[in-house]
Amino acid sequence: MKRFHLSIFTEFKLLMVAAVLLFANSAFAQEQNIIKLCDKYLQAPYISDGQQYKALLADDELAEFRATFYGGSVYRIVSCSSLKEGNIVFAVYDKERNLLFSSKDYQNAPYWDFKFKTTTDCIIEAEINSKTEKSGYAILLIGFKQ
Repeated sequence: MKRFHLSIFTEFKLLMVAAVLLFANSAFAQEQNIIKLCDKYLQAPYISDGQQYKALLADDELAEFRATFYGGSVYRIVSCSSLKEGNIVFAVYDKERNLLFSSKDYQNAPYWDFKFKTTTDCIIEAEINSKTEKSGYAILLIGFKQ
């Protein structure tokens, strides 16, 4: 019967791979729980655009997402981070960077509904509310009204 002996270096590499896989699985589970929280605000009559806008942010980092909103339609933007509401500050700008909306003006509401008169390309910035969190996932969902 053959016996295999692993070197210290090989054991260390295997341990590191296991740790990375464990961390990745934990991060994925956390992200999925946050998405479930967001989903509760994107129910009928709203339909998701099928995308999840997400970023892992720390301190004063800012995530930037782009979306096109079609004229005459009503949209809902939902923001989530951790399992508490109000942890994301998001702002919507037109492509010339004119501010159209900021959740700061509405106690960081977890969602907001918009109606655009004309088709508009927008930039959505999201950041962690530094008063409540230091880091975490910033997740945005966008839906349109049926």
